[in-house]
Amino acid sequence: MFRYLPKLLLLLLFLFFTACTVTPSNISQSRVEALSKLLKSLDGSISSKEVRSLSSEIFQETGKLRKKFNPTSQAHFNNFLINAGVKEKGLCYDWSDALYLHFSRKQYENFEFHLLVAHEGKYFYEHNTLVVVAKGGKVLEGIVIDPWRNSGKLYFSKVSEDKKYEWRHRSKRGCKR
Repeated sequence: MFRYLPKLLLLLLFLFFTACTVTPSNISQSRVEALSKLLKSLDGSISSKEVRSLSSEIFQETGKLRKKFNPTSQAHFNNFLINAGVKEKGLCYDWSDALYLHFSRKQYENFEFHLLVAHEGKYFYEHNTLVVVAKGGKVLEGIVIDPWRNSGKLYFSKVSEDKKYEWRHRSKRGCKR
């Protein structure tokens, strides 16, 4: 009887926490505007049209990934479920890689996309995210795009203002610099 206990506990935890899944919501225009303003701050000469287009697309793509990954309400518990084999995808690098691949295929004239990492190689602490930079700009002066942190709700800020993580450029993971 006791040999089934770990599997039973895992199943009960899964059922409990999947009842608290984050559901996709309509894209808030105020949040799109806030991200647009932040993107515009990278280079004031970038057209408002391109900035707004990128901002909207970031929210749209994040919404698609939220449906695909169906995160639980706690990002770290979501990781536990994935590592336990209950869920297939949704780790921070799944989000950042998917966003990076999507936006690397796009033709935004004035923006570049790179990957950042914090606590690289530390199993429970490593975190990966996408960063948006004005073309030719410095990666660590870009905008963090992080939907994993809040379980599918997009977090964004300037890299320098994101005090939760000490970011480094992850140049060997598909970035040019």
